Amino acid sequence: MSMGYIVTAIIAGLIVTGLTVAIGLQKDEKYGSSTKNNLSRLTAIYVFLILFCIIGLGIYIGNR
Repeated sequence: MSMGYIVTAIIAGLIVTGLTVAIGLQKDEKYGSSTKNNLSRLTAIYVFLILFCIIGLGIYIGNR
């Protein structure tokens, strides 16, 4: 049962990351590349947070 939580967290993280990257790759017609740079930074933050949460979840489940 605990493996299901990890798989769900990984899949959800990949979906969120994929959608954020897809949005970041689209160039905003009004604001140009500044929006793309901001979304790139947000993507990096999201990836870090998702990986941190997955690692924390794995450690928590591993210690149970």
